[in-house]
Amino acid sequence: MQALMSYFKIAERGSDIQTEIRAGITTFLTMSYILFVNPQILSMAGMPANDVAIATALAAAIATMIMGVFANFPFALAPGMGLNAYFTFGVVQGMGVDWQVALVAVFLEGLIFMALAMTGVRTKLINAIPSCIKIATMTGIGLFLAIIGFQGAQLTVDHPATLVTLGNLHDPGVLLALAGIVLISALMIRKVKGAILIGIVSVTLIAWFTGLAPAPENIVAMPSLPKETFMALDFSQIFNATLITVVIAFLFVDIFDTAGTLMGVGRLGGFLNMKGELPGADRAFMADASGTTAGALVGTSTVTTYVESATGIEEGGRTGLTAVVVSILFLLSLFFTPLFIAVPALATAPALIVVGALMMSAAREMDWTKLEDGVPAFLTIIAMPFTYSIAHGITLGVISFVLIRILTGKTNEIHPLMWGLAVALVAYHGFM
Repeated sequence: MQALMSYFKIAERGSDIQTEIRAGITTFLTMSYILFVNPQILSMAGMPANDVAIATALAAAIATMIMGVFANFPFALAPGMGLNAYFTFGVVQGMGVDWQVALVAVFLEGLIFMALAMTGVRTKLINAIPSCIKIATMTGIGLFLAIIGFQGAQLTVDHPATLVTLGNLHDPGVLLALAGIVLISALMIRKVKGAILIGIVSVTLIAWFTGLAPAPENIVAMPSLPKETFMALDFSQIFNATLITVVIAFLFVDIFDTAGTLMGVGRLGGFLNMKGELPGADRAFMADASGTTAGALVGTSTVTTYVESATGIEEGGRTGLTAVVVSILFLLSLFFTPLFIAVPALATAPALIVVGALMMSAAREMDWTKLEDGVPAFLTIIAMPFTYSIAHGITLGVISFVLIRILTGKTNEIHPLMWGLAVALVAYHGFM
């Protein structure tokens, strides 16, 4: 135990082993949905669902273990939502690219990210982002978590005229989710340790016993190794212009999705310094890049840092031991898949909504009367839930920040890297 305390600097960061384990379990439960959602999405690209399920767990376990042991952050990683949809609908179905070729794009993206992380370019790029965008990122991620939670709880449903509307408040599942929000909030207010985990488990058990969600028929299932996706990359189109375009697209989306998540959850955990920078970011980016590369080899789309890591951080996780616990659970999920995937969305949704509320506290640090900062910050915040993308939020924030300062004669406030970044983002969204 002392070795763990020393290696992960647990006491130094004001935590303990029990808290780290509990935080890891909480993070895993809130993101375990990827174990069954990712195979569903990638199977529409023609990939075997069973192979993708195994690849998803393996890629998440590898990347998260590296994050914990190498970077010592409580951040968890897995194949990213949105990136998997782009892989299937944008690349395979939209461009007519075989999934074996698309995996090559993911693999190359991972290698490029490794190079950027090793040279420190990626960290310099993130540090060049102004503080107003960094502050807004945490708030925006809070709203992003909330809308994910509202969907999972069916508090928000689609509507043909207004896009979204209120769900059915007479639905027992919706009412149970609302009860979960109240329960977690009350436990946190009373400073009960494990409040989020208690809430998730309580709602899950009630949902199982009342029939609101199917209980697992089996607890243990022996996994089989990937048969068709393992090392299935097709390098025959490596110099094809279409493949190069796909690699660039993955790069842009992933770099801002990961950066936004790291800044947001890093701020929540108190990891950012006085300049709003994340010390050790290069190591975190290396874990992300390693996960993406490994994921492509076993057969899944781009791996990225998960915003759901915020639930574990709020539960008290402050070191890489939290990530190690998540990694171990992903490996165990290969054997206990029926149990883990039976945790319904209505049980994890309350945790996401409560954590989203907690992340709103960053908004008070903004000087909203200073419009040259307030407008880019607002666009960053509001675009994340409305476009369902952290990357798009940061993109709008960066571009508007630069344009507003150009038009108001304050170009001296623009970091040199921000000029290039804004131009690159405009070009990317103009020609993608």
